[in-house]
Amino acid sequence: MVKYVLNSGGISDKPELSRQFFAELIKGFGNRPRMLLCFFAASREYWEERYGQHKESISALVPSGVNPIFDMAMPETFVEQIASADAVYMCGGDDHLIQYWLRKFDIPKIFEGKTVGTNSGSSHALATYFWTCDWRKCMEGLGIVPIKFLAHYKSTYGADDPRGPIDWNKAYAELEKYGDVSLPIYALEEGHFIVI
Repeated sequence: MVKYVLNSGGISDKPELSRQFFAELIKGFGNRPRMLLCFFAASREYWEERYGQHKESISALVPSGVNPIFDMAMPETFVEQIASADAVYMCGGDDHLIQYWLRKFDIPKIFEGKTVGTNSGSSHALATYFWTCDWRKCMEGLGIVPIKFLAHYKSTYGADDPRGPIDWNKAYAELEKYGDVSLPIYALEEGHFIVI
C-alpha cells in the first residue's frame, strides 16, 4: 500500500503548514528517515542546486531530533533509489516534464509500500485530471490517484501574468465538468495537503 501526501504548492511561504507536511511525510520512520528528493519537474541543470536548497530547508522543518538521510533521484537509478528510501518527495514544476519522466516507470509498482509526497505539478501528475495554472486549462495526469486536483487554489499565483489573474471559480467549474465527473475534486489552498 502507498501513502500519498499531495500538497497544493506554495509551501515555502507557509512554514507551519510545511512543518506539518514534512512531519506527515516522514511519520513512522524514526530519527533517520531515508528521503529521496525528486526534481523531475524541473530542467536538469537545476537539480543539484535545488537538491542543496531542499536538503537545508527540509532539515530545518522536520521535528527536532530528526535528521533525514537525503538522496537525489536520478532517472537511471530511480527504481533502486525508491527501494532504499522510506519517503519520496517530488517537487513541483512543469506539468509536462514531470509526466515525461514518470511515464518511463511502473509508478504504482515502484511506489508500493512507500510514502510519497508531492507538490503542485507533481500532485497534478499523480491525479487523474487536473487544472493547471500555467496552461490555464484541464489536463490528464497519470491516473495513479483517482481524483481531480487544483493546485494553488484561491492564491495570487499568476497575478503578474499578462493573461491577468486566475478566475478560480471558472477553473473549478471547468475541472468539475472535465473527464470522469464522479471523481472527487481536491481544490487546495497553498500549503494545504491531503493524505490518501
